[in-house]
Amino acid sequence: MKQEKILTMTVLMTPDMANFSGNVHGGALLKLLDQVAYACAAKYCKNYVVTAALDQVFFKQQVNVGELVTFHAQVNYVGRSSMEIGVNVFAEHLRTYEKRFTTSCFFTMVAIDEQGKSVEVPRLQLVTPEDHNRFAAAELRKQLRQESLEKSRILHTEIEDDC
Repeated sequence: MKQEKILTMTVLMTPDMANFSGNVHGGALLKLLDQVAYACAAKYCKNYVVTAALDQVFFKQQVNVGELVTFHAQVNYVGRSSMEIGVNVFAEHLRTYEKRFTTSCFFTMVAIDEQGKSVEVPRLQLVTPEDHNRFAAAELRKQLRQESLEKSRILHTEIEDDC
């Protein structure tokens, strides 16, 4: 059975998404990024999911009101119930057809049942060398995230002890 592990969505950036500079507000993009990651993960595992983490959001270029923005999402890694979804964002000027890479990030989504308990998801089929590379990079990001969380817990405990 072919896995549905890629999702593409295009949205017109409208004036209600603008910040005080007249560009698209980062928060508006984050909301769309989360929706795209959700749709990609839910489509892959055929289940409801929740956002567990958002890593390495890089806003490389501003996005302008009036541009078409295309979100390319892909399942990079699957654990027992979690999935890493990588999202790349491209903005396109409607009159000049100029396309620019603007944003990238990684979401960790967790599949849940009706009671909100995590559920197992299908194993990811790694077919191409790129699939294997994305999976290995995602494993490394997961390890780094876990190490960072542990360091944060230690720092938080030390701060509480000093208070």
